[in-house]
Amino acid sequence: MKISTNFRAISFAPIGVMLIGLCSQAKADKLDLGKREYDSACAVCHGITGKGDDGPLKSLLTRPVPNLTVLAKNNKGVFPFDKVFQIIDGRQEVAAHGPRNMPVWGNAFNNQTSLYFDNYPQQDSESAARSRILALTEYLYRLQN
Repeated sequence: MKISTNFRAISFAPIGVMLIGLCSQAKADKLDLGKREYDSACAVCHGITGKGDDGPLKSLLTRPVPNLTVLAKNNKGVFPFDKVFQIIDGRQEVAAHGPRNMPVWGNAFNNQTSLYFDNYPQQDSESAARSRILALTEYLYRLQN
């Protein structure tokens, strides 16, 4: 007995629609690691939106907090990914962040555990820290206006 090609396509269409629906649901349930890292490490100074206007520590800071949503705009429309990554991990000094040891998030991420990266072996904490900084940098990229 032969099944026509048209029937096969019609019979598999509901399965395809179901799989697309499942993928969409899985995508909606994904954890935004970059946002979580931002909320826990940056939002106290730079604010929830990254604009530097609503951070709880803003009133205690001696210098204005930069608006992180215009990094690309201030760099001729190109997000300075490497520079931002290096500022977060401490390789590029920012006077407003104080001496290189405070807050150098690369060291902090190496020394503190993360709820999301605890499966890394002990000797691979640097890789976990880089993953966290990469997720944070990518989140800052998404904040650009």
